[in-house]
Amino acid sequence: MVGNKRAGMRPLVLTIAIFSLACTAGIAQQSQPGALPDAPSAAQSQTAPQGTSPLHSGVSFFQLLQRKSLVFPDIATHTERLDSWQKFKLAANNSVSLATIGAGLAGSAFGQAIDSPAGYGQGAEGFGKRFGAHMARAASGNLFGTFLIASALHEDPRFYVRQNLSFKQSVRYAAVRLAVTRSDSGYRTANFAGLLGPLAGEGLANTYYPDGSRGVGSTFVRYGSDLSWRFGGNLLRQYWPHLNRKLGLLPPTPESTPTPNKFQ
Repeated sequence: MVGNKRAGMRPLVLTIAIFSLACTAGIAQQSQPGALPDAPSAAQSQTAPQGTSPLHSGVSFFQLLQRKSLVFPDIATHTERLDSWQKFKLAANNSVSLATIGAGLAGSAFGQAIDSPAGYGQGAEGFGKRFGAHMARAASGNLFGTFLIASALHEDPRFYVRQNLSFKQSVRYAAVRLAVTRSDSGYRTANFAGLLGPLAGEGLANTYYPDGSRGVGSTFVRYGSDLSWRFGGNLLRQYWPHLNRKLGLLPPTPESTPTPNKFQ
């Protein structure tokens, strides 16, 4: 009984450690200026009208999300090469982003509804274990992929929003980005970080997942789910700057010009 409780607490303890690490690394990253391809620059955001009305409060909130990249920290704001330390900070910020937390809450609620993994049980304790396990899987996947593999193979782990795509083209681009990414030098390359990082994270999850939810079969089921979530996330990232602009929350900016012969 004691051993089971300790095993159930492992992902929660790991999550707390990742949160502490990311908070420290996030402060340094959030201080760096940059503009999303379809979002205003930091200077434009700072000169936006301020007020106390609900509309102004909403504008300020969305500007804060864009400036600090709390939702999708891996949306590229510039094309400069990231060094290993910057990739480590990106991995830490990805692990506790609003997108990761939201996906964790949604996935944990679904797992609670179908009682999966069954070893976690029901109630608040079961939900907490599922959420902790999800956050731990995301953190380890980012550590292996966004940091270690991307650094070793000189891959750029960021997502580059492409301009002027139809919905069908955006869906295709979101799918292609699962297997193809940008190298540090700016050219197309196989996305080993995005493919092998989550797989390594799921392999590590077998050390703290309950009995009956481990092994090769369970690992690849979770891995398939990870890729599905990643595809949906890519599609949402593609529309994230457009969403803010279309809602009128942020002023429009000029379209960026694609770089010939390089991956966008």
